[in-house]
Parts: sequence; structure tokens; C-alpha cells
Amino acid sequence: MASVSLNRKRAKLKQVLGIRARLALLAVILVTPLMLERIRSLENTRVRQIAQAAAEFTTVARHSADAQREVISSVETILKSEAFIRASAGGISKSCDVLRASLPSSLPWIRTLLIAGQDGRIQCATNNMYVGLDLSDRPYFQQAQETGRFILSDFIMSRPVPSPTVMAVYPVSAFSGVPDAVVLATVNLDWMSKVMSNLGGRAGITAVLVDSAGTVLAAPADQHSAVGRPLDNLPLMSAIADKALRSDQDEGSLSFLAADGSRRAVSYIRIAGTNARLIASIDEDKVSAAVSRDIRTAYLQLAFVLMFVLLGALIAAEKLVIKPIEMLADMAKRLGEGDLSARAARNRLPAEFVPLARAFNAMAAQLSQRERELIASNDRLTVMASIDMLSGLANRRGFQSRLDFEWMRAQQYGSELALLMIDVDHFKLFNDTYGHLEGDSCLTRLGESLSGIAADTMGFAARYGGEEFCLLLPNTDVNRAVEIGEQVRAAVLKLCLPHITSAHMIVTVSIGVAATKPNEALRPGDLIEAADAALYAAKHRGRNNVVEHGVQAIATGAAEMMMVASA
Repeated sequence: MASVSLNRKRAKLKQVLGIRARLALLAVILVTPLMLERIRSLENTRVRQIAQAAAEFTTVARHSADAQREVISSVETILKSEAFIRASAGGISKSCDVLRASLPSSLPWIRTLLIAGQDGRIQCATNNMYVGLDLSDRPYFQQAQETGRFILSDFIMSRPVPSPTVMAVYPVSAFSGVPDAVVLATVNLDWMSKVMSNLGGRAGITAVLVDSAGTVLAAPADQHSAVGRPLDNLPLMSAIADKALRSDQDEGSLSFLAADGSRRAVSYIRIAGTNARLIASIDEDKVSAAVSRDIRTAYLQLAFVLMFVLLGALIAAEKLVIKPIEMLADMAKRLGEGDLSARAARNRLPAEFVPLARAFNAMAAQLSQRERELIASNDRLTVMASIDMLSGLANRRGFQSRLDFEWMRAQQYGSELALLMIDVDHFKLFNDTYGHLEGDSCLTRLGESLSGIAADTMGFAARYGGEEFCLLLPNTDVNRAVEIGEQVRAAVLKLCLPHITSAHMIVTVSIGVAATKPNEALRPGDLIEAADAALYAAKHRGRNNVVEHGVQAIATGAAEMMMVASA
């Protein structure tokens, strides 16, 4: 009797807790944790976004600092060239003529080049209005004469036409060894601001370049009004001005609560070789404003969802079967269209559909795995096509691809690119004497040594063909390239591979070195030809040596080549 009563109660309970009621209850149980999890996720996203923005902006700021240094380095290079001409010209008239013809049109950050005598009076300039101007009272002029090195001034108003600028100064005495004239250049602050364009236009971001006194030299276009103003007069910057300027570190960061209540993070980076600093400030509230709005929206959504979930569950109950079927059909359609990432979300399906979803996902996973295997096979074939299996280095095809890439990058950043062509001396005689197996072993040993040197020098080594190797050296001038060439030559000698048909009784190499600054007048093939010519000269001079072959673009767009034997 008790059993019959219990069964009746169960039947009534099932009627009350029908599918709709159960789904409504389940929806409430599921929705609340999901919404709270979403809010927690957004909070975590806000923290990550602030950290990511700070890291990303620090990286961008560091790149901008490097770009500013490149501008200053190019100015220093021009001044050194002018100082050398002035020291060796033998007279002011000739050096002035050279000066007026030497201002590069490709360097818009230099406005005027000048030569001032030991007394500080300007003797000649690319702009005649500066001739006769007395600079003897200028601190940068005095400092250059005292130190005998390159000086970059703080923010000044130039004369005779007042305009904001900084002066770059280099004494001729650095070459002549005696007190003499000084060469100067006025730097275009607008161009230095243009270099910082990638730091502008970002909500909550402030970035400025300041001199040693804290005066703003350059800023992005949307913050250009700050140029010429002291850092401690700028909103949100005054709180960190003293610490950033007095720090002995080349770069650093700090965090503080601004007067307006916003949390700000500040990074500062010293421009190498100068007293200027790039200072960047991030308003964390503005950076994370979008996520903060999403969090507020999520709280509102939670309230509304809880109100409407019961009604939604009742209306959608009949679709508990249709929707899973439609979802599986959609997944199958996507899979048929080639989207191998399509998967059935089993946790959103009734238990009856889980085996079908599991089978579907297994099939999709197998297809996806097969596609990955095909892609991996193609990638391996691509790599194998660019690798020389004997030496373990890149082959000629891989070298040509890397050369084209480094050429474009060097041309974009105005840096130098060097190439070493390396040939095994008397290798045919080596093969005739020891056999081709020993010849292959010799090339393998050379490839291992060259690979190690390439790793140490940030270079790219390749087997160019036969017994000829090459070493591509980005951002390397000719002097450094010659030093690396001597390292390669010494490393081969250190291997002590026997070669009785050679005058040295061991395997040696001849090395041709060429370096240039890529531009529109040159092509990558010119660098290879120059290095080949230097290699030919190295062989002609008795082998087992390093010969330099420089390449530089001239006005007509042709190539002028110089060859100097190195020790």
C-alpha cells in the first residue's frame, strides 16, 4: 500500500516538474554561473589588456627610440664626413664649396650644415643667412671644443630667424689633432616628431622626446603642442619629470596615481649617445575603458537574463530536439565546406545526442589530423628544398631568398649589409688526392664551423655551390665584415685538415668581402658581384687571405667599387 502511494506521488511530481519546468530550472542554474564566469573573465581580460598594452607600447617606444638614434647617428656621420673634408681640404674656400654641395636631399632631418672657426664665428653654411653668426657663447659649441667629440645640444631657438631646433656639433680637431674649426648641423625637430608617429593616436597614451633639461624636443602629431615646453608643465607628466630625468639608468618604468585619480604607468628610455630621453605614459583607465564598459554591461545582462530565462526556457523547450539536430547538421555542412575546425559542443546537447556528437567529432579530428600531416609534409619538403644536406647550411635558393629579405630590410632602415664569399683553396686537388668522400667530409666540417660563426655574429651562412660558401651579415659595416672574414679564415686553419697538395699543407680558404648600404641605385646582385670580385682578388693574391671590396651608390645611379687588401 505504501509502495502504491509513493508511486502516485512520483507521478504527480513528474507532472509538476515537466520538461519545460525542468529546463527552466536548469537554465537558471546554468546561466548564473556562466554570467558570473564571464564577468570574472572580463576582469582578467582587463588586467591582461593593461599588461599587454604596456608591454606592446614599451616595445614600440623602444623601436621609436632606436629610430631617433638612427636619425642622430646619420647626423653624426654627416658631420664626421664634413669634419674630415675640412681637416684635409687645406682651406676654408674649398671646404665651403664641398659643404654647400654635400647636404643630402635624402636626409630631411638636417636643415642646415655649417662650419664655424675656432673663434665661434660661422665661416660658411648651406644657408648664407647664418654666415658671420657668432656661436662662441653657445654651451654646445664650447662643450664640443672641450671634449673633442660629437655633441647634441638641448632645445634652443636658432638664430638669426628664431625657430625651435637642436644643434649637432663635431670638432674638426677630432681628425686634425689641433684646435680648429667646428662643423655643425641644425636638426629638424618636425622630422624627429614624425619618427614618433607610431606612438600617437592612441587613447590614454602620451609620448614625448625630451632633452637633458626636460624640454620637449619632439612628440607625435596629436601631441605636437608640447614641443618646446618643459616636461614639468605638461599635465600628467610633471609628477615623474624629476625622477625620469635624474635617473642614471638607460631605461626604466614607474607607476603612480595621477592628480585626476587615474592610474598611470610611465616608461623612459635614454637615446643612446645623447642625454635625450623618450618618455611614454599610459592611462590604464582609458586603455581598459572598453573592457570596463563590457563588465558593467555584463552585470546588467545578468539581471535581465535572470528575469527572462524562465520565459525563454518555456518557449524553447520544444526546440531541445530540433536545435541539436540543426547544430549537428550545421557542423556537418561546415565540415563539407572544408572547415575542419568544426566540432559539436557535446556539453550543450542532451545525453541522447552525445554519442552522435562524439562520433562526429572523432571523424572531424581524424580529417583535421590528416590535413595537418599533409601540411607538415609540405613544410618539410619546402625546408628540404632550401637546405644543403651535405653541409647542413642553406643552399643557393635559400641564400637568395634571405639576401632579398635582408636587402629590403636594410634599405628600409638605412643600415649596412655585408657579404663574405668563401672558397676552399685547391679543392679539386684535394678531391683528386683524397677522394670525393674525404672531400664531402671536408665540406661538412667547414659547414659546421661556418654555422657556429654565423650564430655568433647574427649572420646567415649558406653553401653557394661546389666548394664555395657565403656568409650574409646584416647591419655590418665593411671593417667588421673583414674582422669576421679573418675569424672564418682562422677557424678553417684551426681545423688542421691535411692537404699535402697545398703550399700550407692544410686546408685553407680565400675570402672576398663586400659591404654596402642598399639603395634604389643598387640591387642585391651588385653585392654578390662585388664579393665575387673580391674573392677573385683573394685567389689572385696567393689564397688564404681576406680581400675587401666596397660598393657605394653614386649620383648617376651606377656603382663605384673600391678594392683594398686586408691582412
